[in-house]
Amino acid sequence: MEQTQAAWEELGDGVYPCVQSIFSQTMQNRPLRLLLHWVPALLGIAVILVESTVLMGAANTSRWLLPIWEKLFGPVTPERWEIIHHFIRKTGHFIGYGTVSLGFFDAWRVTLEARFPQWRTRFRYAAPLALACTVLLASWDEWHQSLLPGRTSSPRDVLLDFCGAIIAHLVLYGVMSLRSRRARVQIQPA
Repeated sequence: MEQTQAAWEELGDGVYPCVQSIFSQTMQNRPLRLLLHWVPALLGIAVILVESTVLMGAANTSRWLLPIWEKLFGPVTPERWEIIHHFIRKTGHFIGYGTVSLGFFDAWRVTLEARFPQWRTRFRYAAPLALACTVLLASWDEWHQSLLPGRTSSPRDVLLDFCGAIIAHLVLYGVMSLRSRRARVQIQPA
């Protein structure tokens, strides 16, 4: 409980008081807490598994994305739609793997908190582990797609996925640094 309280204080007093009270019992049960923090990463993996099927190939996603696009933005030529669809799919890679990587980060952050109580030190270990998990998942995804008819596989997609993960971690680091700085300023006497 002391570690949990220290972690809350590290983020700043009163940041999540209602969440803290609701989950205080769960936070004391370390195995359950670990499991709960791995759930987002596991859900991300499940989404990637579904998206790695033939059903989510470019031909199939175009069937339902095109009507949505036309409803929002009006008619589009087939040539133009091919370009737009490509960018929608690649943006999905970038954002999706960035989000999955943050799920991995949270899981590793909690897994490592007993060993590294300071968040910057924990970030230094959790972020590379999360990025490694993301690259492994992206590589597996591309390998799996190479085995499916109607799907293509590209090392460029792995690179795009990795870039999405890095940008997500940089944004996270920036947000955490700002919050930590604000907490320090509030604690220091005027």
